[in-house]
Amino acid sequence: MNATGLRKILKKFDKRFGYKFTDYYVTSRANHPYSQLQQVFKHVGIGAVVGALSRNLADLNVRRGSYLSIYDQPSIVIKDPVIDQINASVDKLTHSTNFLQFLGQHALIVQEDITTAAEADVDEQKYHFMSLLLNLVNTFLYMANTYIIVPTADDYALSLGAAATVCGVIIGSMAVAQVFSSVYFSAWSNKSYFRPLIFSSIMLLMGNTLYALAYDLNSIAILLIGRLLCGLGSARAVNRRYISDCVPLRTRMKASAGFVSASALGMACGPAIAGLLQTNFKIYGLTFNQTTLPGWLMALAWLIYLFWLWISFREPAHDTQESHVSQDAHTGHPDSENGLAQPLLISQNEKQDEDEDQDCDDREEASDESSHSPATSIASAYRLLTPSVKVQLMIYFMLKYAMEILLSESSVVTTIYFNWSTSNVAIFLAILGLTVLPVNAIIGSYITNMFEDRQILLVSEIIVLVGIIFSFRVTSSYSVPQYVSSALITFVSAEVLEGVNLSLLSRVMSTRLARGTYNGGLLSTEAGTLARVVADGTITLAGYFGEDNILNITLLPSLLICLASISATFFTYNNLY
Repeated sequence: MNATGLRKILKKFDKRFGYKFTDYYVTSRANHPYSQLQQVFKHVGIGAVVGALSRNLADLNVRRGSYLSIYDQPSIVIKDPVIDQINASVDKLTHSTNFLQFLGQHALIVQEDITTAAEADVDEQKYHFMSLLLNLVNTFLYMANTYIIVPTADDYALSLGAAATVCGVIIGSMAVAQVFSSVYFSAWSNKSYFRPLIFSSIMLLMGNTLYALAYDLNSIAILLIGRLLCGLGSARAVNRRYISDCVPLRTRMKASAGFVSASALGMACGPAIAGLLQTNFKIYGLTFNQTTLPGWLMALAWLIYLFWLWISFREPAHDTQESHVSQDAHTGHPDSENGLAQPLLISQNEKQDEDEDQDCDDREEASDESSHSPATSIASAYRLLTPSVKVQLMIYFMLKYAMEILLSESSVVTTIYFNWSTSNVAIFLAILGLTVLPVNAIIGSYITNMFEDRQILLVSEIIVLVGIIFSFRVTSSYSVPQYVSSALITFVSAEVLEGVNLSLLSRVMSTRLARGTYNGGLLSTEAGTLARVVADGTITLAGYFGEDNILNITLLPSLLICLASISATFFTYNNLY
């Protein structure tokens, strides 16, 4: 409720005092039992604010001089423009699509609250539905491409004469290349969207073809080169940037939710499709079986996508310079609907003085916020991160590490302990992937309205820790119920943690990280990709200690990283807003 106004006031104090008064103010009042700051953390508390304002306005209007409880005369209803506006905002919050907003925030695409008519016209001119759809399809295909090989990666490694645990390198090589591709694709999208998407499709077409040919060439090197090429074709930075820059504000939240949904569906469909490819035949000397068909199928999918992209994509106009204006710069022009141009019981002279002060503040803010240009390097972006945001990125690294360990080693672990077939592994991974959207629906629609984000964050971390501990093999026997239940606990709680963490990050990151090459989405992508690289490398290294010990050895780093993230969360708990 006017969080921007509060932030501007605190910025003014910071400037006049010469030190960060904002941090002290928020930290000292965040947990105080009588702090009104607590009331507006969740919109259910705004009702109390409305009641207090209504009662006091009634007292001031009749000038009785008495200060009675709002419960003494509950039948008195005070009509004031500000009260009407607050009630309208509460109604909008209550009846909004909370799940859609919650899901859209996962993409870390900033949703500006206020936009000018000129900016809206520019957005409408840039927007092209088919181009947006092509970006979402690119996201879906890439995520399916990433996880379609997971059920068969260990079998592929064995067929080429390598150890089963080399599947970690096979799966992780794509993430290694993505660490670098995310940066140059993000920079490339400053000038074009069409050319990076064409390049991405060609790289993935070549990469999947080499991945499939490696079987007949009997070369592990060709297989790894193919996966590296697939990683170099990761255009998720372009997909996210297109939504941020070219989709109008009125549909940006839906597009952001579509981006996250496409990723989740791709993650679920990849292993499910792999489970259906149980066949073995040859055509012109080329082998088509459960290990090579994922590569051939994805190569065909990218070829079809490439033609569709070439025919249907429309390159939007690019600005010659960054003209993005943060929402703080607009706060001097509040909505004047429902009488907000007439503040609470204020005289005309006072109103004129306030308007003059506001204009002066706006000019000062404009000069103070001239540094709202995007970050120009990873170092400058890192300097914009507050300690709490750094902790949230650490939490993101932890949950991605735990999830990658669980997913990537699933085929090896289930084969060693349970003798599962490829179809069983594929069904298990598909079920895990299908939990993403229902879990986010529950969290976004209900849980986040009942508890603070930091509370859900901490509880989710603890549950992830419980799932990891429960996954350890402590006896000679290791049962399917223990493995499946611990995997579900770990994966679902990590999904809850990811949703809340990214939702919180999307609100507290600096506005300078909203756009540009080195944006918040790139930082989170890099953190998650590095986690996947380290996790897949851990699986391969664990193979040197024997397959019987692979489960406990790979879970130990997950346990330590999770404990470290929980400790960091406790230390910064009062600043997690």
